[in-house]
Amino acid sequence: MTTEGVLLLLRIVSGLLLGGVLLVLFVALWRDYHHVASGVEARRRSYGKLVALRELDGQMVVTGETYPLLSLTSLGRAPTNTVPISDSFASSEHALVALRDGQWWLEDRNSRNGTMLNDLPLTAPVVLTEGDVIGIGQARFRVELE
Repeated sequence: MTTEGVLLLLRIVSGLLLGGVLLVLFVALWRDYHHVASGVEARRRSYGKLVALRELDGQMVVTGETYPLLSLTSLGRAPTNTVPISDSFASSEHALVALRDGQWWLEDRNSRNGTMLNDLPLTAPVVLTEGDVIGIGQARFRVELE
């Protein structure tokens, strides 16, 4: 075999190796992208909703406002919360509704005025069920799960 033949063979082999490395890199990036994208989608998925209620003639009625129930749903006065509450009794980050191990949990975030669940004060994180009513200041929200 001549020197030119050896050099041609080395070029072909190095080209194939470079192509293989690029293919492996592409597959790794593709898998990583899909893994991250599925995680983001799971966090954005709505699992139900919180329906705003208000008292009218001694009864709670639906106001028409609904908020999607995400795997982490924050409630409070700050506009960065998933459910912003315009009530002076609400803390900026008042309460959190979180999906943990297939169950919905409500926890107070050390708010000054506390969080109510079905008109009872919340003292520790508690599991939510369909139809529970969360109270923060004058605001009330009914839990509707999928």
